[in-house]
Amino acid sequence: ACHLPWWRSSATCKSWQSGHFLPSDRCQTLSIKGINTTVGQEQRVVMKEKQVLEDLKMPLARREMETLFQEQPETGNQYLEDTLLRSYLKTHLPPKVLEEVHQDLERFGNRLLTKIQPLSWACERNPPVLRQYDAWGGRVDHIHTCSAWRRMKEISAEEGLIAEAYERRYSNWSRLYQAVKLYLFSSSSGGFSCPLAMTDGAAKVIESLGIPGSLKSAFDHLTSRNPEKFWTSGQWMTERRGGSDVANGTETVARKQPDGTYRLYGFKWFTSAADSDVTLTLARIADADGQCTQGSRGLSLFFLRVWDEEGKLNSIQVQRLKDKLGTRQMATAELWLQGARAELISAEGRGVAAISSMLNITRIHNVIGAVASMRRMISLSRDYARKRMAFGKLLKDHPLHMQTIARMEVQVRGAFLLLMEIVRLLGLAETNLASEQDQLLLRLLIPVAKLYTGKQASAVAVEAMESFGGQGYMEDTGLPVMLRDTLVLSIWEGTTNILSLDVLRSLAKSQGQVMAVFLSTVQKKLELAAGTEDLAPAVHRTQEAIGSLRHFMGAAGSEQALTMELAARDLSYSLARIYTG
Repeated sequence: ACHLPWWRSSATCKSWQSGHFLPSDRCQTLSIKGINTTVGQEQRVVMKEKQVLEDLKMPLARREMETLFQEQPETGNQYLEDTLLRSYLKTHLPPKVLEEVHQDLERFGNRLLTKIQPLSWACERNPPVLRQYDAWGGRVDHIHTCSAWRRMKEISAEEGLIAEAYERRYSNWSRLYQAVKLYLFSSSSGGFSCPLAMTDGAAKVIESLGIPGSLKSAFDHLTSRNPEKFWTSGQWMTERRGGSDVANGTETVARKQPDGTYRLYGFKWFTSAADSDVTLTLARIADADGQCTQGSRGLSLFFLRVWDEEGKLNSIQVQRLKDKLGTRQMATAELWLQGARAELISAEGRGVAAISSMLNITRIHNVIGAVASMRRMISLSRDYARKRMAFGKLLKDHPLHMQTIARMEVQVRGAFLLLMEIVRLLGLAETNLASEQDQLLLRLLIPVAKLYTGKQASAVAVEAMESFGGQGYMEDTGLPVMLRDTLVLSIWEGTTNILSLDVLRSLAKSQGQVMAVFLSTVQKKLELAAGTEDLAPAVHRTQEAIGSLRHFMGAAGSEQALTMELAARDLSYSLARIYTG
């Protein structure tokens, strides 16, 4: 039987229909789009298909055959089709940078379409498998990943998806250029965007530490363009007591060895990309009496290799792989550290501060994934609307359907511009070109954007799935995969509530400076927009929202901590909507 999912190429479909794959045995039966036939009946089947397609033009009439025929939604070169992305780059990038970047992104878009997207589906169909014992009962704890997953790692190196941000070929625009490539890659990555996020974060931590000599080799591997040298990194923070509350939830103990290294003992309950080469992790250093300082002051940051020089696990046991709702392409595991050799890379007791730069990077990657998933779902929905007939006309000719797509489009465009603003500011900060105001704004916008786009992505995915009708609910269309993978974006790297509280902390810690910068930046943007007549209603609505925000912040000084905490989520949403607007 031939059951062709929508991601197969149209050329493949035509080959089936033209009989190129027909067996030589003329008595062999074949199922073409649900029609059982012999080779001798092929011509009659083609005629029948034509009749069905004619019937589709009369959707309310009774048909001779009720087999479902729908054209699959397709997208072309994602870069060339993304008019907002191209417009943004043309507006902001220096001409010489734009010329080089445009050529590379067009090439990359073609590679995504022809080479990388098929690998993405292979990753979904062949999830990782844990083999704990060999044939003779020896403990091996081997996590087997498919060849497509391993190829994604090679492609990530070849395309410089991490290297681009650290080579700084385009100065402060390098980080934005990297983000654009990751944005295009994300929906075709087969889940490999997650290890890339942690790899980028690990490289950022090492760079922020001044790339000490002992970590120079690791940094070179993490930022390499050579597939044979490229490493990915994990981020082992979550333990049995939970994820976000690392100050009270971290039980892993580090014991110093005579050679200055440490041995780690503990249980890591949720480790994403468990097949990574290296990782950063938090642990408490035990003193001579075996006692550890509790709270965040007792946490230090460690770097460790997952495998030793002989290719064996570094005193690590894999208890099991997680059975997750989505992101099944990636190995997420429970790990026992049983004396894993590690290197202390932060000052003792300064682990949380040292790893904060990693969290900022992974949260930005989360925003990239959210915006990319929305763009992908809407692109497919738009293409489907050009092909699907309902009630005598194409979906694109139904005003209500197009209004629904337009509303989703507004969401993704706003989220895209918010993302670009963040990576633009990060690029300035990384090249020492950011003002104090830029840095304060970046500190606020990262948690705001992460929490808001994570929620946006889930809502858009559900709405877009509905636009396909019953087909959106069919597993073999690939659409449910996108929905499942999107749902994690409001959970990973800090839930909505955790990040809302982080927004409150950033406002309180700066003693009003952050909010002042936020308001002045928004006001400047509004002044630019005020000169365009068509934007007058939008400017007016945004000014009203700012007025409400000012009123709230003015009254907030007298409020109790509990009241502010209860308002944290609504406040964060308001900040996101105002800045996006």
